[in-house]
Amino acid sequence: MDENEDHIQQGIAAMEADEIFARNMRVLEALLFAATSPMDLDDARPFLSDNADLAALVDALTKKYQNAGVNLVRRGDGYAFRTAEDLAFLLRREETERKPLGRSALEILAIVAYHQPVTRSEIEEVRGVATSKGSLDVLMEAGWVRMRGRRRTPGRPVTYGTTSEFLDHFGLENITDLPGLNELKGAGLLSGNLPPDFAVPSPNDGDLFDNEDPLDADDHGEDLLSELSEDDA
Repeated sequence: MDENEDHIQQGIAAMEADEIFARNMRVLEALLFAATSPMDLDDARPFLSDNADLAALVDALTKKYQNAGVNLVRRGDGYAFRTAEDLAFLLRREETERKPLGRSALEILAIVAYHQPVTRSEIEEVRGVATSKGSLDVLMEAGWVRMRGRRRTPGRPVTYGTTSEFLDHFGLENITDLPGLNELKGAGLLSGNLPPDFAVPSPNDGDLFDNEDPLDADDHGEDLLSELSEDDA
């Protein structure tokens, strides 16, 4: 094959690669638009060509929509199309009003978000009062709190953490995007007269920690219900 033919073959291969990439991008775009919640990119692999470069596809879609009415955003381990922040006020619709969370549930949600993985007894230790079954139920029914695993301590209590729905609802890419001490002070959510050793925990919602075991097969059965149904102290 002479040099001229070699250039032609390379040009054809490049065109074919571009066509495959464009087709993969259209497929991923359609899947993301159809998804009802942030989608893990691995779920898209069966619909794409072999060895599709997911990182490059996401980067291309992100750039394509960066100045559009919707943006491609990351929410935990998934991606989703969401209304551009500067246009969100135009698209507010009348919706069935969600029952507002009570103070107890809000406190528990904050503790779970910042201290996860955390057990019920650890939540109570931070709050200084007993945690009712109802407050945790509300948060789990809302899809914002999940059972992560079991602590490797006597009684093997269940540990709790936040979900991708929590990130999506509050517009966070990762749990580490939660406001830190200075941001909370600036928003007026913390007193300016805090103890000098006061610190805001660094949240982490990753894989199971060394002191956690996976949930058991029967963790939605009587043992868990028994733990959650304890009366308030």
